[in-house]
Amino acid sequence: MMQLHFQTIILRDLQKLKDEINSYTNEATMWQPLPGTTNTGGNLALHLIGNLRHFIGAELGNSGYIREREAEFNSLNVPLTTLNSLLETCINEVTHAFYQLDPERMSAPFPKEIGGQTRETAFALLHLTGHLSYHLGQINYHRRYFNSQNS
Repeated sequence: MMQLHFQTIILRDLQKLKDEINSYTNEATMWQPLPGTTNTGGNLALHLIGNLRHFIGAELGNSGYIREREAEFNSLNVPLTTLNSLLETCINEVTHAFYQLDPERMSAPFPKEIGGQTRETAFALLHLTGHLSYHLGQINYHRRYFNSQNS
């Protein structure tokens, strides 16, 4: 049952991510950092996609995805159509991983360390859910800031 809760929240927030990136009134501003920051909304979106494709899609769903974390933060001006395509792939991989996830695995060790420690899968999913929510809030603020500058 717990995995269904994680699946519901993560997929809900991935849809919110999709809504956020498609709500920029000027696509170019998605790739501009806020004053005093280094990460753009676009880079945070790429980071969330890469993070979930790696930790859920590949580690739990055996998708075969190979993460390029540096590219998540160094890529610029990725077209919105490409971001949407990457996000759809992420949603599909996450959905597949949860579909095949045995409920008993929730108490088993997660395949990768979290914060330098071996943790249960349920802990890892809780961590990933919080990480997604945190950066989604940053993207929301980033978008609202730049949309207000364009009005």
